[in-house]
Amino acid sequence: MSRNLPIRKGAVFVVVVVLTFLSLLVSAGVRSTPGVLMMPLQMELGWSRTTVSSVAAFGIFLYGFVGPFSAALMQSIGIRRTLIGALLLIGTSSGLSLFMTAPWQFFLTWGLLTGLGTGAVAMVLGATVVNRWFVARRGTVMGLLTASTATGSLLFLPLLASLAQTHGWRGPVVAVTVVCLGLVPLVALFLPEHPERLGLVPHGAEEGYIPPARPSRHPLHIAISALRDAMVMRDFWLLFLTFFVCGFTTNGLIGTHFIAICADHGVGAVPAAGYLALMGFFDLFGTTASGWLTDRMDARLLLFAYYGLRGLSLMALPFVDFHGASLTLFGVFYGLDWIATVPPTLRLANAAFGEARAPVVFGWIVFGHQIGAALAASLAGVLRQAQGSYRDMLLMAGLAGLVAALMALRIGRSPSKGVAFAAE
Repeated sequence: MSRNLPIRKGAVFVVVVVLTFLSLLVSAGVRSTPGVLMMPLQMELGWSRTTVSSVAAFGIFLYGFVGPFSAALMQSIGIRRTLIGALLLIGTSSGLSLFMTAPWQFFLTWGLLTGLGTGAVAMVLGATVVNRWFVARRGTVMGLLTASTATGSLLFLPLLASLAQTHGWRGPVVAVTVVCLGLVPLVALFLPEHPERLGLVPHGAEEGYIPPARPSRHPLHIAISALRDAMVMRDFWLLFLTFFVCGFTTNGLIGTHFIAICADHGVGAVPAAGYLALMGFFDLFGTTASGWLTDRMDARLLLFAYYGLRGLSLMALPFVDFHGASLTLFGVFYGLDWIATVPPTLRLANAAFGEARAPVVFGWIVFGHQIGAALAASLAGVLRQAQGSYRDMLLMAGLAGLVAALMALRIGRSPSKGVAFAAE
């Protein structure tokens, strides 16, 4: 570990998890920031909700599209180098947005550049770290790391909304820039690359453990060939489509539009962001518990429960009174279920595609998540502009959740069509 400051071997697993958790938390917070900027940009610069939500949708799309290529890059040049480059790109692009005066500049900084950067610091980072550093308790650790993405998306929102209310849209942008750039030296100094470089084996592995061979091919080839082989397998499409619904019902709809939904019912931006923070707080427990359950239960049954309950709650939301008690109840319930789907989805991906390639294939599955999120972010803005209400969008998302619940039961129920993955 010549490029890192010394870390006691007994603590190295904690350091890896903590730095990965913080990186995922900050990246997700960046990706949710356009939701906070929506109202201030409308008031200060005259940009419509459709404009802002379209940029947010494009950033979410890239957040997913970059994932499999990022996973392949981590296998080729390393986790630390990939992560440092991504954090520098996010911090620089958000800093440049302080000078924007036109929508195309917002698109360039918060759509294109931060989309590329956050795509490298996404769920595929958690999957790569978990598969490299852990053999036992993978579901539990992945649950904890996954929780950071929702926690970052939601827990930061009250602070960002308060900064926007006090300092305008530039306040949250400054905060995001400082935090991203501040993480770079911590990752550079303290994040180790492989356990074997420290004379360790992955947590839970026996001393004779042999790690999977590092791929020798170009990252682009690794990502594309993984997709090509996965596409002929039925389970890939079931996982892809169910995760599409996950993104459609969380980041895209509630994560991007919940503050605006509450505004339509007379709830201010700061209180609405507080309910999102409540979701983030309870997601930390819900997704971690989901990881613990994933190590012990049928992952398909867990997905059935998560998607089904999420669908029902979205269908109920348009008919609540939007008072404190009802929004608090919704926030707690939705938070527990926010992305509890990730640990069982990764477990099913590991079972279907193998430990070595699962992170890259999981990256393509996460791309489905972000396509769903991007579609919901954009479609919700269009429907709200046309109808003056989010009701039909919420009902549509709820129905999609129920369909995904039924699809989840079919994963792994019949032999997958296609060829086995070959070693690189």
